[in-house]
Amino acid sequence: MAVDGQLYPVNLRVDGRSCLVVGGGPVAAGKVQGLVEAGASVDVVAPRSVDELRGRDDVGLIERAYEPDDLDGRWLVITATDDPEVNARVAADATERGLWVNSADDPENCSFTLPARVRRGDLLIAVSTGGRSPAMASWVKRWLDGQLGPEHETLLEVLAEVREELRADGVSTESLDWRSAVDSGTLELIRQDHVREAKERLQACLLSSSG
Repeated sequence: MAVDGQLYPVNLRVDGRSCLVVGGGPVAAGKVQGLVEAGASVDVVAPRSVDELRGRDDVGLIERAYEPDDLDGRWLVITATDDPEVNARVAADATERGLWVNSADDPENCSFTLPARVRRGDLLIAVSTGGRSPAMASWVKRWLDGQLGPEHETLLEVLAEVREELRADGVSTESLDWRSAVDSGTLELIRQDHVREAKERLQACLLSSSG
């Protein structure tokens, strides 16, 4: 089911936040893993759960049916059970409390959706079709996954270092021609493991564009 209207993309900072996942199947396990990787404090409520969720010391597992009090103190909630009525009830309770809520494969009961994602270190690319075609989102994700390699993660690190060094020297980085600097062959240098040369080329291109 598609989402009505335009979505407003955001990246949520969940590090240290109390998050709840309702459901114990493979879909719920995937949601849990994403939250844990982002540093969230995660509890799972489900009468039964897959092996991926059992015995984890970084996840609290509550083995029973969902109760409204499970939302106490939460910042974000994801419901991913195989029962649409339970998912709808969790979503309604969370919405009433003003919590961020995602109901898996049910955009109408979501205050946020979870796009397909490709990550290379701190480089994160999200793909969304507004719920119209998860298959296309998955296809684009696979395509991007094949286009982006470890060199792109290194490029991001080099760009961040150069930016911080220029700012420390009192250079305004907003007006610099970053696009031309990146297009100056820096990625190819990184692929050849010439990271220092790539950084030097970036610096030279950027300083020449500062006028």
